[in-house]
Amino acid sequence: MARTASLSGFPEWLPQERLVELHVLDTLRRTFELHGFSSIETRAVETVGQLLRKGEIDKEVYGLSRLQDDEDSASRTDANALALHFDLTVPFARYVVENAGYLAFPFRRYQIQKVWRGERPQEGRAREFTQADIDVVGDGSLPFRYDVELALVIVEALSALPIPPFRLRVNNRKLAEGFYRGIGLTDTAGVLRSIDKLEKVGPERVAELLHEELGASAEQAKAALELASIRTEDASFVQRVRDLGVEDELLDEGLAELEQVIAAASAAAPGTVVADLSIARGLDYYTGTVYETVLVGHEHLGSICSGGRYDALATKGTRKFPGVGLSVGVTRLVSRMLGAELAAASRSVPTAVLVTLTDDDSWGAAQAVASELRSRGISTEVAATAEKFGKQIKYADRRGIPFVWFTHHDGRHEVKDIRSGEQLPADPATWMPPAEDVVPQIRPAGASATTAG
Repeated sequence: MARTASLSGFPEWLPQERLVELHVLDTLRRTFELHGFSSIETRAVETVGQLLRKGEIDKEVYGLSRLQDDEDSASRTDANALALHFDLTVPFARYVVENAGYLAFPFRRYQIQKVWRGERPQEGRAREFTQADIDVVGDGSLPFRYDVELALVIVEALSALPIPPFRLRVNNRKLAEGFYRGIGLTDTAGVLRSIDKLEKVGPERVAELLHEELGASAEQAKAALELASIRTEDASFVQRVRDLGVEDELLDEGLAELEQVIAAASAAAPGTVVADLSIARGLDYYTGTVYETVLVGHEHLGSICSGGRYDALATKGTRKFPGVGLSVGVTRLVSRMLGAELAAASRSVPTAVLVTLTDDDSWGAAQAVASELRSRGISTEVAATAEKFGKQIKYADRRGIPFVWFTHHDGRHEVKDIRSGEQLPADPATWMPPAEDVVPQIRPAGASATTAG
């Protein structure tokens, strides 16, 4: 992870680092499928008009064009111009609308793909990165219970990874907007944008922004910040909000919804899911529940998983497809796992066994041994040349291959664990390595096994 990239913001992993990323992806995929989410993939390219339908992120969108465009081709400001998608939610909304006649609603999908954003590269922020999303979309309506379910699915998925403890912080846009409306701040979207900057600039600067940009009085700014200061691990936030003395129907609706999420989540994963009324989420398409997730002790990295409820992002005439979803920032998470040495692969290659050659004529027999091992799911390589056994063993050690296979002239087989030096008779038709050696294991750093040096 200390390597200097030739092009910043476009991370490339070494093989052992890629194994960590693959473990994260496989764990997420397995968990999502256990909960009935189907996999889809959308195109990398959308029209500018489609991408900019919601949210002020035009400065981050990468336009796409040929090096030698035709004179009549669309300009980058044209709604029909092409651009790379900056997240997976907006393309998914378009996918739902275009394929509504072929989908069974509520539609449960997961999607793992690359996305691109023209941000300034820094820790936790890349220009090209992988996201893993889950969403449930309804036709016309979507029961609120899915907001609760998605929180539980993400907690289960992240809990299966070798990462530090995390906190899934949940708020509700209705709660926040109703509160702001109740204290006389009508530009609720503007207030949300200011509150979204709270962790970056602090409460004093947010109060200044509320006054300068929205005309908020000192009392209104104080009330907005008091709301944002509420954090609880149970439903006690409801009374704390009530104690602020603000009345509004939308506030009541948001409080009831957030209480459902926190009550269910705190019972299933106490201390992991918290009500945090400072969470705003900058994108404009969220309409209810909003989520952000941080690693405990690594909060400055930012959210590793975020999302929320969107009721009007996907529409077709008068037909609406409300949804709720969460997105795991896989690249951000893996970067921290590697950079902080939170996890490591037990070896750098998938290969478990190297089959040696006694002479050049033994290559065919060695391939037969390898085929038998592979038929039982054991990743196997065959040596390319019949060098001295010592050199073949050194090759395996350099590659990180734990076992070396020997076939003697009299037909006997032996396998050696080059980490311990133990060498035992073996039958290629039945031998199996220990379960933890069949495939590379991803363990918390310090617990990984390595080959002898």
